Amino acid sequence: RARKVSVKKDRSSLVHMSEEDLFMELIRDIASELDVNVLCHKILQNVSILTNSDRGSLFLCRGTKENRYLVSKLFDVTDTSTLEESIHTEENEIKVPFGKGIAGRVALTKETINIIDAYQDPRFNQEVDDKTGYRTHSILCLPIINYEGEVIGVAQIINKISGNHVFTPADEEVWYSFYTLYFFHFQVFKKYLTFCGIGITNAQLFEMSVQEFTRNQLLLHLARGVFEEQTNLNKLIEKIMLDAQEILKCERCTIYLLEDSLENVRPLSTSRLLKYRKMCLLQKQTYPLNIIGIGIKYHWRSVICCDYTGVILIYFSPMEMAKSKNTKIAKYVVVHGTVRIITLCYLFQFVEEDGFHTRSILCIPIYNSDKRITGVTLLINKNNCKPFNENDENIIEAFSIFTGLGIHNCQMYENACRLMAKQSVALEVLSYHATAQTEEAAKILEDPLPTADKLRLYSFDFDDIPLPDDGTLKAVIRMFTDSDVINHFKIPNEVMCRWICSVKKNYRPVTYHNWRHAFNVCQTMFTMLYTGELRPIFDDLEIFALMVACLCHDLDHRGTNNAFQVKVASPLAMLYSTSVLEHHHFDHCIMILNSEGNNIFQSLSPTDYRNVIKTLEHAILSTDLALYFKKRGDFKSLVESGERDFDEPYKKDLLKAMMMTACDVAAITKPWEVQQQVAQLVANEFFEQGDLEKTQLGEKPMPMMDRDKKDDLPKMQVGFIDAICLPVYKTFAEIWPRLEPLYMGCLTNRNNWQSMTENKE
Repeated sequence: RARKVSVKKDRSSLVHMSEEDLFMELIRDIASELDVNVLCHKILQNVSILTNSDRGSLFLCRGTKENRYLVSKLFDVTDTSTLEESIHTEENEIKVPFGKGIAGRVALTKETINIIDAYQDPRFNQEVDDKTGYRTHSILCLPIINYEGEVIGVAQIINKISGNHVFTPADEEVWYSFYTLYFFHFQVFKKYLTFCGIGITNAQLFEMSVQEFTRNQLLLHLARGVFEEQTNLNKLIEKIMLDAQEILKCERCTIYLLEDSLENVRPLSTSRLLKYRKMCLLQKQTYPLNIIGIGIKYHWRSVICCDYTGVILIYFSPMEMAKSKNTKIAKYVVVHGTVRIITLCYLFQFVEEDGFHTRSILCIPIYNSDKRITGVTLLINKNNCKPFNENDENIIEAFSIFTGLGIHNCQMYENACRLMAKQSVALEVLSYHATAQTEEAAKILEDPLPTADKLRLYSFDFDDIPLPDDGTLKAVIRMFTDSDVINHFKIPNEVMCRWICSVKKNYRPVTYHNWRHAFNVCQTMFTMLYTGELRPIFDDLEIFALMVACLCHDLDHRGTNNAFQVKVASPLAMLYSTSVLEHHHFDHCIMILNSEGNNIFQSLSPTDYRNVIKTLEHAILSTDLALYFKKRGDFKSLVESGERDFDEPYKKDLLKAMMMTACDVAAITKPWEVQQQVAQLVANEFFEQGDLEKTQLGEKPMPMMDRDKKDDLPKMQVGFIDAICLPVYKTFAEIWPRLEPLYMGCLTNRNNWQSMTENKE
């Protein structure tokens, strides 16, 4: 930092001070200083004054254990020089290898060197004097030892001012005591230097905390940026590279990403190479590369290189990659899972295809959350021309943790997007094959539609068995026509017919919960509305939604109930926590509506569309008998209180739910001959589920599902009627007398099943 530092003391003032005053003066000078550079500068000045030397210098140790060297930190400090004049930055610092020169010798041997005549010592380098014009006479040079006994620096003072410029053993004792803090027992400076040691330690700790804070701020900035960009891997990697260059101040950063699978290799043809290169440079895109590793075949998902100007350079040719020495280093790091620092790249002639010269390299693996290597970060050439060091390695290791997490999350997002795309394609294919074609729909309209009276659609005794499948389709068209929803909501005939055919096509050929069941439920709703005179309670949109819900309420039924889906942990049970099949029926209904040419709600306003979908969902989910049991008590209490107004939304929803149940189990109200056939179909489907429970789950099914209990069908039917059917039909008959045929039909069938039970007994 730009800071003017000077010492206001001089030798004469210190010499005339008492021991106590001298001690306090020197302590005051350094007590509050936390800047290591400033503190060391003050101490060097004070010691120069105390030893009566002309100037002093400080060297600090750098490099790895195999390649240790000294760098000048403070150079030629005098009692009047400022910090700015004395401090050496990375740009102008002097580098001295261990063992070379006087300071290097002291660092290597830990010995003190006291030279009377510097020019007579072969270890002295006269080049500095030649450049500055200064004449060095005597030198006192001492090692700085830490508490572990390791050399962390070297200090030297030059030219004693008094006498013959020669330093005495007493001067050695002053310096030695200052830097070791252990052996100064006899001089007055012992107390002072103890405080100096404490001050230096505190200043170094403060400096370390500031550096750590700065590093953490940079890493937090990186983490924030990494986790803000989770949708585009290319943009994320560009940000990572720029942040890496900002943290370590290097010329280039390259990211290598490994592909998990070799199946996605898409080599580019030569004819497309140039065009693709331009596109990549403009759009900053990545593309697959196939690289041969060290005994292992690797597929680089992408390789992006960013220079110090922020320009993105992309290697795209396998041939170019094969020639790159940097790629070989990246492969080495992947194979061995270790960090690599290469400092003398010029010895190996590291020159890339674009003419870029590599001086030093720091290469580190990128791990995902599973601690698997997913890529490599390769940094090239620090801006200050210095090699990468262990401090850089520590920073980039922390950096790589966030990098790995960010890339992993982004790749997970990309995988999710690909899966969604696959799902979209699958749904498109499914929609094509699951929806009826226009030719099928056109056949419905080839012949005139029979009237509702001819089809007996207004009758509670309606029987679908005599009708062929095509007849059921025409009957549905007739019900929607007579309800006036086709005309009122401007539904094209071809759309209506195609939707009905698609709904029929999406019912599986299971024993009972098939298209015929859905058709009968819709017919019962139609009869309750018009013959039972419930029509005035609902508006046109609600009538439309209820009839659609009846046709779709069991779409794609598998012939098993919700409990079975949960027991076998089916995919449906994983999707929905409650009303498993009912939610699936609704979702399947929406899928058909969203298929091309099948949206019978296409003319509705956004508000009406939201309302009809809401009613549709509520009605279909209400066919879950578990929900029926929860709501039945509220409905009964409402009726018993004399309530006949169902305009309130909650009351109307309650009525719709009860109507859906009444329609769903309406086979119990049909003529006895029809009821017997339907009951057998229901029982057979239950028995099929029971067989699955025995074979697949090894469980004993409940009696109604147990084929061994088939002779108990009459008794089980009586129980079903008493528990579910009679209560709802009786309540409806009490409110709307026109619905009494449902109650009477159910009661008659109950009596018949009861008679069969008694006769069997």
